[in-house]
Amino acid sequence: MDDRNTGPGLAVVMGASSGIGYELARLMAEDGYALVLAADRPLDEAREGLEASGAQVETLEVDLATEEGVDALVARIGDRPVAILAANAGHGLGRGFLDQDFDEVLHVINTNVTGTVRLAQQVGRRMREAGEGRILFTGSIAGFMPGAFQAVYNASKAFVDSFSFALRNELKDSGVVVTCLMPGVTDTEFFERAGLMDTQVGQDDKKMHPAKVARIGYEALKRGDGDVVAGLKNKLQAAAAAVTPQTLLAERHRKMAEPGSGGEAP
Repeated sequence: MDDRNTGPGLAVVMGASSGIGYELARLMAEDGYALVLAADRPLDEAREGLEASGAQVETLEVDLATEEGVDALVARIGDRPVAILAANAGHGLGRGFLDQDFDEVLHVINTNVTGTVRLAQQVGRRMREAGEGRILFTGSIAGFMPGAFQAVYNASKAFVDSFSFALRNELKDSGVVVTCLMPGVTDTEFFERAGLMDTQVGQDDKKMHPAKVARIGYEALKRGDGDVVAGLKNKLQAAAAAVTPQTLLAERHRKMAEPGSGGEAP
C-alpha cells in the first residue's frame, strides 16, 4: 500500500498536459488533492506549474488509446484509492471520413472511447467497492449533432455522453458520482491537432477559455450533478439540437468544419 499523504484524496486526470485537463488538475490541486496526470504529450510544464503552487504531482506520458497505456496508468495508481477520475483524454480529426487515414481514425476511437471506458471500468470498480468516488467525463455538445467533416469525433462524443448517463444510473445507489461535462468550442490545441485550422470553427475567435470550462465541470462534479453544458451559447445550441432534424444539423456542422470554410489557416 502506498502511504504517501494525499490530503483529501487522489485525483487522476487524463489528458492533463494542457487545456481543460490541465485546468481541472489545477482546480483539484487548489482543493488539496494529490495528482496523477497522464497524457500522450510531455507533462513537464504542467507538473512544474502545479508543483509551484504546492501540489503533489506525479506524471505519466503514455498513449491512453492503447491497452498498454491504460495498464501503465493503473500500475502507477497502484493500490491507492482514487477520489476523482477526470476522464478527459481525447482528440479530434478533421476532413471528410473517406479522406482520413484509418490509423488516425482508430486512434480517435481508441482514445475517446476504448481507453476511456477501459480506465473507467477499472477505477470505477474500486470506487464502487469503497462506496465513494467521483468520475468526470469530458463529453461534448458535439455529441448532439452529426459531425460532417468531423464524423468520427462527434460520434465518439455521442458515445461518451450516452455512456456517462447510463453509468450514472447504474451507480446511483453506490456512493459513486458520475458527471458529464459537455463543452462547446474551447480555446485549446484541439483544433491544431485535429487539422481544423482552415475551418470556420477552427478560426472562431470567441472560443471559451479552458479555465472557465473546467471550473463549470468541476463545480458540477462537486455538487453531484449528472451533466452540465458549459456556457449559455452552448446550452442554447444543445437545446436547439434536440428539436432540429439531423439532416439540418449535419449541414450546419458542414459549414463550420468543412476544409477551407474559414479561409487560409493562420
